[in-house]
Formats: sequence, structure tokens, C-alpha cells
Amino acid sequence: MEQQDPEAFYSRLREELLNDTEWPSKYLFKFIIPTDTEKIAQIQAIFDNTGAVVESKQSKTGKYTSLSITVYYDHPDQVIEKYVAVGKVEGVISL
Repeated sequence: MEQQDPEAFYSRLREELLNDTEWPSKYLFKFIIPTDTEKIAQIQAIFDNTGAVVESKQSKTGKYTSLSITVYYDHPDQVIEKYVAVGKVEGVISL
């Protein structure tokens, strides 16, 4: 699988968010991570003090946890900033 240039990805995402969403707006992040309380806490800490609503659900086997995080933002740059921060947590898949 070809590795995508993160700068190009975030630039395209920013364009799409500007064109397809009326700001300020709620935004839904979805992440899948190996079930690890430390990693889950790291992601939750990234969204601390943002008014985020966090929902988590373990897979049937308990090996993975999905996190759905809804936050109200004024601008798409705030969304991208969170994706960049969460991307630093090892093993996270952003959907």
C-alpha cells in the first residue's frame, strides 16, 4: 500500500471541510485502536476541555476499541489539529 503524504491529505481534508460543511459545526471523529487503557486515555486527553462527547465500544473479541468523538468546532483547522495529535498515538486508525 502506498504511503500518503500527510500534508497533502490534510490539505485536501481542509478543502473538503470548508466546501462541504457550514462552520461552526459539530464534527464526528471515529478511531479504532487496539484495546489498551493507556492509549484510550491518551486520545481522550487530546479532547479534554473541548466539550467532546466520547463513546467507546469494544469489538466482540475485545481486541479493539472504537471511539466516536463528537465535538463542536468553529473552523476546520481545529479538526485537522486533532487528527494530527491523535495520529501521534501508536496503532490508531482514523476512519
